[in-house]
Amino acid sequence: MGEGSLISDRSSATPFLSHASGFLVVFFLSMWLRVVPLQSDPILQGYLQVTTGLLAFVFAAVTLVRFQGTQDRISLILGSGFLLSGTLLTASSLLFFQFLQEAPIHLRWAPVSWWAGRIVLGLLLVVALLVEHFLPRSRRPRLEIAGALLTVVGLTYLITAALRRLPPETSPHPSAFIPNPQQLLPAAIFLISLVWFRRRLQIEDSAFDRAIYSAAWMNVAAQLAASQSVRLLDSPFVFAQALTVTSYAVALGGALLDNARLFEQVQHLAVSDPLTGLANYRRLLDVLESETERTNRNGPSLAALLLDLDGLKKINDTHGHLIGSRALCRLADILRIHCRAIDTAARYGGDEFALVLPEADETEAESVAGRIRHVMEIDPEKPQLSASIGISIYRGHGERIEKLLSEADAHLYKEKAKRGRRGSPTISRRRERHPGTA
Repeated sequence: MGEGSLISDRSSATPFLSHASGFLVVFFLSMWLRVVPLQSDPILQGYLQVTTGLLAFVFAAVTLVRFQGTQDRISLILGSGFLLSGTLLTASSLLFFQFLQEAPIHLRWAPVSWWAGRIVLGLLLVVALLVEHFLPRSRRPRLEIAGALLTVVGLTYLITAALRRLPPETSPHPSAFIPNPQQLLPAAIFLISLVWFRRRLQIEDSAFDRAIYSAAWMNVAAQLAASQSVRLLDSPFVFAQALTVTSYAVALGGALLDNARLFEQVQHLAVSDPLTGLANYRRLLDVLESETERTNRNGPSLAALLLDLDGLKKINDTHGHLIGSRALCRLADILRIHCRAIDTAARYGGDEFALVLPEADETEAESVAGRIRHVMEIDPEKPQLSASIGISIYRGHGERIEKLLSEADAHLYKEKAKRGRRGSPTISRRRERHPGTA
């Protein structure tokens, strides 16, 4: 018991030590960069601001799309935060370009917007975590999010107004251990969100959450680097800006990857049965249409099997609906595992399933049906399952898909009526259709 607790304590302390070590490396590297000469280039800094702003705008758009699909409040609040931050960054880039040459703009005020944007983003990340924690099931999320956004904007204005002289172009204490201590305020805010967000990762470990966590870490590191900046556009300042741009790129990449995953899930759900995971009726019709067209062009026959699970109502009445649902999933697993890779298994509806066998004739279809019946007979799980099977063959005579399915369905129920619900499952055979049959 004591050893397990010790191992748990060590595992929880490892991330803290690694993060602390990383922050110390960034801090002392930035301190060393103070003596590295760097020629100031306001135009390059302006382009860097524009690039960061564009990344923020794209991230905001991606998170808003994500919110539409997941209703994740963190996505919406962070999207608002990045939108506001991107606006501030883009606006501040004008100060570096100095379009009004006849009235030069003092660059000493340019970092104010950058500093305020850091505070806005950090506060919004904390607000997003607070809203998700204390109001997980609110019925009025838009009103709360709008209120949170207005609160953050108001706080940012008050902080900027109270510290309007910060951060100056030149540090008043260039030889101090921390020449630009006001940059530690955004660092503290991001550090709070970093600690809190790590708890969220234990529940939601998606690409989006990992990317936001990494971006928060980089923003803490960026503010630590900026705290070593002695004057505008010196080496620590540029290093901090590089970390900031990287954090935006990481956040955007994670959001795009997670959106792609969500899109794939939605696409899969649109064509699959939610209970069994097999193709649904819509997907079945699409497969039959493409395979019948291929048969019409190339000639190989197409087999369609319809399966009806025997006695499902009795299973539900005797064992309960959970066991009945499990029986449907058992049959679905048999179809999924014991059929060819090119075959398509689908839930036709209720207790009926369909199996499309491309390039298969009647003999091959009967063999597949026999294999399915054998696997069901030797299945040790109770209750014992059986299914009636009807087979229909399409030979490329231009017949409609509905006729192919209705013929298999007719053979299935003809066989079921012949042997009764408690009879052993058999395979219904069909007579070969004559060319030109409607």
